[in-house]
Amino acid sequence: MSEEQGPKEHKAIPNGIKAPSHLNLPYPDSPELITSNLQKLIDLVPDPRHKFVFERLIAHMHQFVNETSITTEEWMNTIQFLTRVGQTCTPIRQEFILLSDILGVSALVDSLNNPPVKGATESSVLGPFFTEDAPDVAQGDSIASEGSGEYMYVEGRVISTDGTPVAGAVIETWETDENGTHPHLFLALGPLTSQYLMAMPGFYDTQYSNRQAADCRGRLRSDKDGKYGYRAVVPVCYPIPGDGPVGELLLNLGRHNMRPNHLHLMVDAPGFRKLVTALYPSGDEFLASDAVFGVKKDLVVKLQDVNDDAEARKRGFPKGGSFKLLEFDIILSPEAEAEAARTAFAAERAQKLVAL
Repeated sequence: MSEEQGPKEHKAIPNGIKAPSHLNLPYPDSPELITSNLQKLIDLVPDPRHKFVFERLIAHMHQFVNETSITTEEWMNTIQFLTRVGQTCTPIRQEFILLSDILGVSALVDSLNNPPVKGATESSVLGPFFTEDAPDVAQGDSIASEGSGEYMYVEGRVISTDGTPVAGAVIETWETDENGTHPHLFLALGPLTSQYLMAMPGFYDTQYSNRQAADCRGRLRSDKDGKYGYRAVVPVCYPIPGDGPVGELLLNLGRHNMRPNHLHLMVDAPGFRKLVTALYPSGDEFLASDAVFGVKKDLVVKLQDVNDDAEARKRGFPKGGSFKLLEFDIILSPEAEAEAARTAFAAERAQKLVAL
Protein backbone atom coordinates (compact mmCIF):
# COMPACT_ATOMS: atom_id res chain seq x y z
CA MET A 1 0.00 0.00 0.00
CA SER A 2 1.48 3.37 -1.02
CA GLU A 3 1.69 6.37 1.31
CA GLU A 4 -1.09 8.04 -0.66
CA GLN A 5 -3.33 5.00 -0.19
CA GLY A 6 -2.47 4.45 3.48
CA PRO A 7 -4.74 5.39 6.38
CA LYS A 8 -4.72 9.03 7.43
CA GLU A 9 -4.18 9.86 11.08
CA HIS A 10 -6.93 11.90 12.69
CA LYS A 11 -6.12 10.95 16.27
CA ALA A 12 -4.56 13.06 19.00
CA ILE A 13 -0.79 13.47 18.78
CA PRO A 14 1.77 14.46 21.46
CA ASN A 15 2.01 18.23 21.99
CA GLY A 16 5.76 18.16 22.56
CA ILE A 17 5.74 18.99 26.29
CA LYS A 18 7.83 16.58 28.38
CA ALA A 19 6.74 14.93 31.63
CA PRO A 20 7.48 17.23 34.64
CA SER A 21 9.94 14.86 36.28
CA HIS A 22 11.15 17.59 38.64
CA LEU A 23 7.77 17.74 40.38
CA ASN A 24 6.84 15.53 43.30
CA LEU A 25 3.61 14.06 42.03
CA PRO A 26 2.45 11.09 44.12
CA TYR A 27 -0.05 8.73 42.59
CA PRO A 28 -3.50 10.35 43.01
CA ASP A 29 -4.90 7.69 45.35
CA SER A 30 -7.16 10.12 47.24
CA PRO A 31 -9.36 13.13 46.41
CA GLU A 32 -6.89 15.47 48.14
CA LEU A 33 -3.95 14.24 46.05
CA ILE A 34 -5.86 14.82 42.81
CA THR A 35 -6.31 18.47 43.73
CA SER A 36 -2.76 18.99 45.06
CA ASN A 37 -1.17 17.37 41.99
CA LEU A 38 -3.16 19.59 39.67
CA GLN A 39 -2.20 22.67 41.69
CA LYS A 40 1.49 21.74 41.29
CA LEU A 41 1.00 21.47 37.54
CA ILE A 42 -0.69 24.87 37.46
CA ASP A 43 2.56 26.29 38.88
CA LEU A 44 4.13 25.53 35.50
CA VAL A 45 1.85 27.98 33.66
CA PRO A 46 4.14 30.70 32.25
CA ASP A 47 1.62 33.53 31.93
CA PRO A 48 0.99 35.10 35.39
CA ARG A 49 -2.62 36.02 34.67
CA HIS A 50 -3.44 32.59 33.25
CA LYS A 51 -1.74 30.97 36.24
CA PHE A 52 -3.75 33.04 38.73
CA VAL A 53 -7.09 32.46 36.96
CA PHE A 54 -6.60 28.69 36.73
CA GLU A 55 -5.36 28.45 40.32
CA ARG A 56 -8.61 30.02 41.53
CA LEU A 57 -10.76 28.10 39.04
CA ILE A 58 -9.36 24.74 40.13
CA ALA A 59 -9.60 25.64 43.81
CA HIS A 60 -13.26 26.67 43.60
CA MET A 61 -14.28 23.92 41.18
CA HIS A 62 -12.73 21.15 43.27
CA GLN A 63 -14.17 22.67 46.43
CA PHE A 64 -17.62 22.67 44.81
CA VAL A 65 -17.32 19.02 43.76
CA ASN A 66 -16.19 18.04 47.27
CA GLU A 67 -18.88 20.07 49.07
CA THR A 68 -21.71 18.74 46.94
CA SER A 69 -20.43 15.16 46.52
CA ILE A 70 -21.34 15.24 42.83
CA THR A 71 -22.40 11.79 41.63
CA THR A 72 -21.09 10.18 38.44
CA GLU A 73 -24.59 10.49 36.95
CA GLU A 74 -24.77 14.21 37.77
CA TRP A 75 -21.32 14.74 36.28
CA MET A 76 -22.30 12.99 33.05
CA ASN A 77 -25.60 14.91 32.88
CA THR A 78 -23.62 18.15 33.18
CA ILE A 79 -21.22 17.11 30.41
CA GLN A 80 -24.14 16.24 28.15
CA PHE A 81 -25.87 19.52 29.01
CA LEU A 82 -22.81 21.61 28.11
CA THR A 83 -22.39 19.59 24.91
CA ARG A 84 -25.95 20.43 23.92
CA VAL A 85 -25.34 24.10 24.73
CA GLY A 86 -22.47 24.12 22.24
CA GLN A 87 -24.45 22.21 19.62
CA THR A 88 -27.30 24.72 19.88
CA CYS A 89 -25.07 27.66 18.94
CA THR A 90 -25.31 29.06 15.40
CA PRO A 91 -23.87 32.17 13.70
CA ILE A 92 -26.91 34.14 14.99
CA ARG A 93 -27.66 32.29 18.23
CA GLN A 94 -25.22 32.12 21.15
CA GLU A 95 -26.49 29.60 23.68
CA PHE A 96 -23.30 29.83 25.76
CA ILE A 97 -23.77 33.58 26.23
CA LEU A 98 -27.37 32.82 27.16
CA LEU A 99 -26.19 30.33 29.79
CA SER A 100 -23.74 32.90 31.15
CA ASP A 101 -26.56 35.46 31.18
CA ILE A 102 -29.11 33.47 33.16
CA LEU A 103 -26.49 32.44 35.73
CA GLY A 104 -25.66 36.10 36.33
CA VAL A 105 -22.07 35.68 35.11
CA SER A 106 -22.44 38.11 32.20
CA ALA A 107 -23.87 40.82 34.46
CA LEU A 108 -21.19 40.17 37.09
CA VAL A 109 -18.33 40.43 34.57
CA ASP A 110 -19.87 43.61 33.17
CA SER A 111 -20.28 45.11 36.63
CA LEU A 112 -16.68 44.31 37.64
CA ASN A 113 -15.16 45.59 34.41
CA ASN A 114 -17.32 48.68 34.03
CA PRO A 115 -17.72 50.27 37.46
CA PRO A 116 -19.67 53.53 37.44
CA VAL A 117 -17.69 56.58 36.36
CA LYS A 118 -19.14 59.79 37.78
CA GLY A 119 -21.51 61.29 35.24
CA ALA A 120 -21.11 58.53 32.64
CA THR A 121 -23.87 56.31 31.30
CA GLU A 122 -23.87 52.94 33.04
CA SER A 123 -23.26 49.72 31.15
CA SER A 124 -25.50 46.69 30.79
CA VAL A 125 -25.17 43.18 29.36
CA LEU A 126 -24.64 42.66 25.63
CA GLY A 127 -27.10 39.78 25.47
CA PRO A 128 -27.15 36.99 22.88
CA PHE A 129 -28.98 38.85 20.09
CA PHE A 130 -26.34 41.25 18.78
CA THR A 131 -25.44 40.57 15.14
CA GLU A 132 -22.90 42.04 12.74
CA ASP A 133 -25.36 42.61 9.88
CA ALA A 134 -27.13 45.75 11.10
CA PRO A 135 -27.74 48.17 8.20
CA ASP A 136 -26.34 51.70 8.23
CA VAL A 137 -29.05 54.31 8.77
CA ALA A 138 -28.89 58.08 8.42
CA GLN A 139 -29.97 60.56 11.08
CA GLY A 140 -33.75 60.42 11.40
CA ASP A 141 -34.13 57.14 9.50
CA SER A 142 -35.84 54.04 10.86
CA ILE A 143 -34.24 50.86 12.17
CA ALA A 144 -37.59 49.02 12.05
CA SER A 145 -39.75 47.96 9.12
CA GLU A 146 -43.22 49.46 8.96
CA GLY A 147 -45.72 47.50 11.06
CA SER A 148 -43.12 46.24 13.54
CA GLY A 149 -44.72 48.04 16.47
CA GLU A 150 -45.78 51.30 18.04
CA TYR A 151 -43.86 54.29 16.73
CA MET A 152 -41.00 55.61 18.85
CA TYR A 153 -38.42 58.31 18.18
CA VAL A 154 -35.07 58.14 19.97
CA GLU A 155 -32.88 61.22 20.21
CA GLY A 156 -30.19 62.85 22.31
CA ARG A 157 -26.52 63.69 22.31
CA VAL A 158 -23.32 61.73 22.66
CA ILE A 159 -21.05 63.68 25.03
CA SER A 160 -18.00 63.17 27.21
CA THR A 161 -18.14 63.27 31.00
CA ASP A 162 -17.00 66.91 30.80
CA GLY A 163 -19.93 67.80 28.54
CA THR A 164 -17.92 67.99 25.30
CA PRO A 165 -19.89 66.74 22.26
CA VAL A 166 -18.54 63.54 20.70
CA ALA A 167 -18.84 63.72 16.93
CA GLY A 168 -18.82 60.64 14.73
CA ALA A 169 -19.56 58.15 17.50
CA VAL A 170 -20.75 54.85 16.03
CA ILE A 171 -24.06 53.82 17.60
CA GLU A 172 -25.24 50.23 17.15
CA THR A 173 -28.82 49.78 18.28
CA TRP A 174 -31.19 46.81 18.29
CA GLU A 175 -34.52 45.84 19.83
CA THR A 176 -37.56 43.59 19.65
CA ASP A 177 -40.63 44.08 17.52
CA GLU A 178 -44.08 43.57 19.06
CA ASN A 179 -45.18 40.72 16.79
CA GLY A 180 -44.00 37.76 18.84
CA THR A 181 -47.34 36.02 19.17
CA HIS A 182 -47.64 35.34 15.45
CA PRO A 183 -48.26 31.57 15.01
CA HIS A 184 -45.47 31.11 12.42
CA LEU A 185 -42.91 31.81 15.16
CA PHE A 186 -43.77 28.70 17.16
CA LEU A 187 -41.24 26.68 15.15
CA ALA A 188 -38.48 28.86 16.58
CA LEU A 189 -39.83 28.65 20.13
CA GLY A 190 -40.73 25.02 20.62
CA PRO A 191 -43.60 23.87 22.82
CA LEU A 192 -44.91 26.55 25.17
CA THR A 193 -47.79 26.74 27.58
CA SER A 194 -50.66 29.16 27.08
CA GLN A 195 -49.55 30.92 30.26
CA TYR A 196 -46.26 31.91 28.62
CA LEU A 197 -47.88 32.75 25.28
CA MET A 198 -49.96 35.41 27.01
CA ALA A 199 -46.78 37.14 28.18
CA MET A 200 -44.82 37.04 24.92
CA PRO A 201 -45.56 40.03 22.70
CA GLY A 202 -42.14 40.56 21.14
CA PHE A 203 -39.12 38.94 19.51
CA TYR A 204 -35.81 39.87 17.94
CA ASP A 205 -35.42 39.26 14.23
CA THR A 206 -33.02 36.39 14.98
CA GLN A 207 -35.81 34.53 16.79
CA TYR A 208 -37.84 34.26 13.59
CA SER A 209 -37.54 30.89 11.88
CA ASN A 210 -37.83 32.60 8.47
CA ARG A 211 -35.40 35.52 9.06
CA GLN A 212 -34.06 36.81 5.75
CA ALA A 213 -32.65 40.22 6.67
CA ALA A 214 -31.87 42.36 9.70
CA ASP A 215 -34.82 44.24 11.21
CA CYS A 216 -35.25 46.40 14.30
CA ARG A 217 -31.53 47.05 14.32
CA GLY A 218 -29.26 49.64 12.75
CA ARG A 219 -25.99 51.55 12.85
CA LEU A 220 -25.67 55.35 12.79
CA ARG A 221 -23.22 58.10 13.76
CA SER A 222 -23.55 61.17 15.92
CA ASP A 223 -23.30 64.46 14.00
CA LYS A 224 -20.73 67.23 14.45
CA ASP A 225 -22.56 68.44 17.56
CA GLY A 226 -22.82 64.96 19.04
CA LYS A 227 -26.53 64.74 18.25
CA TYR A 228 -28.24 61.56 17.16
CA GLY A 229 -31.81 60.59 16.33
CA TYR A 230 -33.65 57.72 14.69
CA ARG A 231 -37.06 56.13 14.32
CA ALA A 232 -37.75 52.85 16.08
CA VAL A 233 -40.64 51.03 17.73
CA VAL A 234 -41.51 50.81 21.39
CA PRO A 235 -39.66 47.73 22.67
CA VAL A 236 -41.67 45.12 24.53
CA CYS A 237 -40.86 42.33 26.95
CA TYR A 238 -39.84 39.07 25.33
CA PRO A 239 -38.76 35.53 26.19
CA ILE A 240 -35.17 34.44 25.76
CA PRO A 241 -35.11 31.21 23.72
CA GLY A 242 -36.88 28.41 25.54
CA ASP A 243 -36.38 25.64 22.99
CA GLY A 244 -32.81 24.77 24.00
CA PRO A 245 -30.91 23.47 27.01
CA VAL A 246 -30.84 26.90 28.72
CA GLY A 247 -34.62 27.14 28.49
CA GLU A 248 -34.91 23.68 30.04
CA LEU A 249 -32.57 24.72 32.84
CA LEU A 250 -34.74 27.74 33.68
CA LEU A 251 -37.81 25.51 33.92
CA ASN A 252 -35.92 23.13 36.23
CA LEU A 253 -34.96 26.10 38.39
CA GLY A 254 -38.55 27.38 38.51
CA ARG A 255 -37.59 30.69 36.84
CA HIS A 256 -39.33 32.61 34.05
CA ASN A 257 -37.43 33.29 30.83
CA MET A 258 -38.65 36.86 30.29
CA ARG A 259 -36.67 40.02 29.76
CA PRO A 260 -38.26 43.45 30.33
CA ASN A 261 -38.69 45.80 27.40
CA HIS A 262 -35.46 47.55 26.43
CA LEU A 263 -33.48 49.18 23.66
CA HIS A 264 -29.87 48.07 23.18
CA LEU A 265 -27.11 50.58 22.47
CA MET A 266 -23.44 49.98 21.77
CA VAL A 267 -21.48 53.21 21.34
CA ASP A 268 -17.88 53.46 20.19
CA ALA A 269 -15.70 56.53 19.64
CA PRO A 270 -11.90 56.98 19.50
CA GLY A 271 -10.41 57.82 22.88
CA PHE A 272 -13.42 56.59 24.84
CA ARG A 273 -14.31 53.31 26.55
CA LYS A 274 -16.78 51.44 24.36
CA LEU A 275 -20.19 51.54 25.98
CA VAL A 276 -22.53 48.55 25.87
CA THR A 277 -25.81 49.43 27.52
CA ALA A 278 -29.59 49.30 27.27
CA LEU A 279 -32.47 51.61 28.14
CA TYR A 280 -35.45 50.15 29.99
CA PRO A 281 -38.80 51.98 29.71
CA SER A 282 -40.46 52.15 33.12
CA GLY A 283 -43.52 50.12 34.06
CA ASP A 284 -42.55 46.66 32.78
CA GLU A 285 -43.49 43.87 35.21
CA PHE A 286 -40.19 42.04 34.61
CA LEU A 287 -37.82 44.91 35.45
CA ALA A 288 -36.89 43.59 38.89
CA SER A 289 -36.71 39.91 37.90
CA ASP A 290 -34.98 40.27 34.52
CA ALA A 291 -33.88 36.76 33.50
CA VAL A 292 -30.34 38.00 32.78
CA PHE A 293 -29.92 40.58 35.59
CA GLY A 294 -29.29 43.45 33.18
CA VAL A 295 -31.44 46.27 34.62
CA LYS A 296 -29.81 49.14 36.53
CA LYS A 297 -31.76 51.93 38.19
CA ASP A 298 -30.13 54.71 36.16
CA LEU A 299 -31.02 52.94 32.91
CA VAL A 300 -34.77 52.93 33.56
CA VAL A 301 -36.27 55.71 31.43
CA LYS A 302 -39.67 57.31 30.90
CA LEU A 303 -41.19 57.55 27.43
CA GLN A 304 -43.05 60.73 26.51
CA ASP A 305 -46.39 60.63 24.70
CA VAL A 306 -46.50 62.86 21.61
CA ASN A 307 -50.05 63.11 20.27
CA ASP A 308 -49.34 65.31 17.27
CA ASP A 309 -50.02 63.98 13.78
CA ALA A 310 -48.07 66.76 12.05
CA GLU A 311 -45.03 66.20 14.27
CA ALA A 312 -45.20 62.43 13.68
CA ARG A 313 -45.19 62.93 9.90
CA LYS A 314 -42.43 65.56 10.17
CA ARG A 315 -40.25 62.97 11.91
CA GLY A 316 -40.90 60.47 9.12
CA PHE A 317 -43.54 58.14 10.53
CA PRO A 318 -45.56 57.09 7.45
CA LYS A 319 -48.96 56.78 9.15
CA GLY A 320 -48.61 59.86 11.33
CA GLY A 321 -50.75 59.86 14.43
CA SER A 322 -48.99 59.66 17.80
CA PHE A 323 -45.62 58.32 18.86
CA LYS A 324 -43.45 57.82 21.91
CA LEU A 325 -40.40 59.99 22.43
CA LEU A 326 -37.28 58.72 24.16
CA GLU A 327 -34.77 61.45 24.96
CA PHE A 328 -31.43 60.28 26.32
CA ASP A 329 -27.94 61.74 26.36
CA ILE A 330 -25.25 59.08 26.04
CA ILE A 331 -22.29 60.08 28.23
CA LEU A 332 -19.02 58.34 27.40
CA SER A 333 -16.01 57.90 29.67
CA PRO A 334 -12.56 58.80 28.30
CA GLU A 335 -10.51 55.59 28.13
CA ALA A 336 -7.97 56.69 30.74
CA GLU A 337 -10.74 57.74 33.13
CA ALA A 338 -12.61 54.46 32.70
CA GLU A 339 -9.46 52.37 33.18
CA ALA A 340 -8.53 54.28 36.33
CA ALA A 341 -12.00 53.61 37.75
CA ARG A 342 -11.76 49.92 36.87
CA THR A 343 -8.31 49.57 38.47
CA ALA A 344 -9.39 51.35 41.66
CA PHE A 345 -12.55 49.28 41.88
CA ALA A 346 -10.61 46.03 41.40
CA ALA A 347 -8.11 47.01 44.12
CA GLU A 348 -10.92 47.88 46.52
CA ARG A 349 -12.63 44.55 45.94
CA ALA A 350 -9.36 42.66 46.32
CA GLN A 351 -8.83 44.25 49.74
CA LYS A 352 -12.33 43.26 50.81
CA LEU A 353 -11.79 39.67 49.67
CA VAL A 354 -8.49 39.46 51.57
CA ALA A 355 -10.25 40.76 54.67
CA LEU A 356 -12.75 37.92 54.43
